Order: sequence, then structure tokens, then C-alpha cells
Amino acid sequence: MADNSFSDGVPPDSGEAAKNAGGPGQSAAPETQLEGSPAEKLTDQVMQNPQVLAALQERLDSVSHTPSSYIETLPRAVKRRINALKQLQVRCAHIEAKFYEEVHDLERKYAALYQPLFDKRREFITGDVEPTDAESEWHSENEEDDKLAGDMKNKVVIAEKPAAEEPNPRGIPEFWFTIFRNVDMLSELVQEYDEPILKHLQDIKVKFSDPGQPMSFVLEFHFEPNDYFTNPVLTKTYKMKSEPDKADPFSFEGPEIVDCDGCTIDWKKGRNVTVKTIKKKQKHKGRGTVRTITKQVPNESFFNFFNPLKASGDGESLDEDSEFTLASDFEIGHFFRERIVPRAVLYFTGEAIEDDDNVCGWGQFEEGEEGEEEELEGDEEGEDEDDAEVTPKKEPSQPAECKQQ
Repeated sequence: MADNSFSDGVPPDSGEAAKNAGGPGQSAAPETQLEGSPAEKLTDQVMQNPQVLAALQERLDSVSHTPSSYIETLPRAVKRRINALKQLQVRCAHIEAKFYEEVHDLERKYAALYQPLFDKRREFITGDVEPTDAESEWHSENEEDDKLAGDMKNKVVIAEKPAAEEPNPRGIPEFWFTIFRNVDMLSELVQEYDEPILKHLQDIKVKFSDPGQPMSFVLEFHFEPNDYFTNPVLTKTYKMKSEPDKADPFSFEGPEIVDCDGCTIDWKKGRNVTVKTIKKKQKHKGRGTVRTITKQVPNESFFNFFNPLKASGDGESLDEDSEFTLASDFEIGHFFRERIVPRAVLYFTGEAIEDDDNVCGWGQFEEGEEGEEEELEGDEEGEDEDDAEVTPKKEPSQPAECKQQ
């Protein structure tokens, strides 16, 4: 039985018919003019494949469902109304900024009410004032267990030797240093040679900017006289902004810290833990002679907190590491202000630590694999050999003498 199907829309005998249609003396039309091009054939085959069609449709659906693509399909009149809504949103952001400015005023007002209580807290910590029995009364959850244990202890008779008198140190020793040790965010900053200095820390205060002044707050670290520096108070000022960004007003979510300033620490001779002295042997390339030099380089220390990295200005951008360092600094300042200072006793006892596991923003950062780090020293006037590093020592031995800051 003859096959009457058409291939590519051309009858099977159309080529022969074209030859005969020319008649004597006329050349036949080329067969290729009647057949589709290879590209057209491929397109026809692809479009007849159900799997390819389904994939194309899925791709089109995903594109058409994005918010931006949907907005593009709206009529011009609707887009005009959307622009009007955005203008309203910007006005809302400016009202929100005013709200946070008034919140800052309230914080200043209530800080004055808190301060007498914080002053008394300092007196109890330093031992300048002894709390009364009424002020010392506190009913804890384990009070009954503690009382039972005390009664059992009193019933035990030790004949060999009399009970030693319980020590009664002044105030609450190492109160703020214990907080630094308890809070991971702070303990990561503290080096071993920082510890004896932090044991002299007597108080931390927060001071808010005066009315009418740019929004900011100051952290004050009050130290008793010590062998390390002469400053009675070290300060860190955090500058804030509570206004929508002109370039991106919809990103406004409240006040943010935008910069910070530290202070100059007046280190006593040989006590500056923020620098270290290293000894280097250098060999002259030409003469081959060797000499030993000493120089000071930055040293890791909590007290670098008072010499912060400055936020970029004049359109300059910071590198990724600097941006992370600055963001971490801002987070620590905010944590001192919002958590440590108002709730110091709970960080001393550890009761607030568990709560902060779910609050602290530092938990949002995932730890990556730690790579090995190398400390590379550049050549100076020749080749360096056998570098010997002199690092700050534990107490009673202190860091080698270095320049005062």
C-alpha cells in the first residue's frame, strides 16, 4: 500500500512534478528551494518534544512569578500609584526616625533614675559601703537546700582542729574581671597579660548625649590606681544615626552606630600591653655583617578597644576584614550598653549568660574552618635571620619597656 504521508509539509512526488512542470527547454527549480533549512527542521523537532516544551513553560512560569517581573507587566497608571505609595513609605521612615530620637531622650531621662542605684552598686563592689541586713536579704530557689547543708555542717564535730575563720575580703573582689571572663564575647578579647589590669576595674558607666546634641553614648571604664597607666577613666564614644539613608530609605530599621572614638591611654613606662618589642638579626647583603635591632609592633590586647578602627569617609570603602572588625566593635559597644552595665550582677553570677545565648547577635555568625596563620616580617636593609620575639610576660614580670602611647 502506498504511503500518502507528507514529510515536512512537502508531498513525496513534488520533486518529480516540479521537473515535469518546466517543459522543454526550461530548467527545473532546485530541489533545495522546496525543502526547509536544517535550522527550521531542528526547531520543528524541538517544539514537538513534550519534555522540552514542559521545561520551557516551567522556566517562563518562574520568571513571570517574580515580584519585579510582575510589576513590569502592570499598566503605567498602576505603576504611578505604586510610586506614590513609596513616597508615603519614605515619610513613614522619617516619622519612625523621630520616634527613635524620642526613645533616646527617654533613655537619657531614665538613666538619671538608674544612676543612684548604680552608684550604690559600685560602693558595695569596692567595699566603700557595707550593705545592711535588709539590703542583703535575698530569697533564692536553693535557699532551703543551703540551710539544710549548713545545719548538717554545724552538727559535724571535728575534734582534730578548730574551724578556720572564714575570710572576709573587701567588697566583691574581681567583680568586673569575672564578668569579662564569663562572657564569651569579652573573654575572646582578653589576653593573659590583660587580666591583672582588668582586676583594677571598679565600674563601667554609660553616658548618653545631651539634649540637642548628635545622638551618641559614651562607655566609661573606671579604674583604681594601678601600676599600668595613670588614667582614672578610659572612655569609648559611639556615634549614632537615626535617619533614613537618602540612597536607600527603605533600609531604615532604627538607630545604628556609624562610628566610634577611643581615648589615649597614658601607659606607665614599660607597661603598654598593646605593643610588643621584637628583636631581629639582620644580615647585610653586601658586607655580610650581622646586627641585632629591636622594634615595636602591635600586640593583641583588650586595650586596643580604646584605639578603634575608624569608619571610612569621603566615599572610601573598607576591606572585608576591616568591615568585620568595625561591625564587631559596634556590637560589643551595644552589648555593654544594653546588657552588661544594666545587668552586671547577673553576668557576674552567670544567670544572664544562658539568656544571652538566644539574644546575642554574635550567634548569627557561623564559624568556618580555621586556617594556619603566619606572621611574616619584611626585610629591612637586608635579610632578617633568627627573629626573637619579646612578648609581655605574666605578672609579676611585665612587658618589656616600650614607647608610651
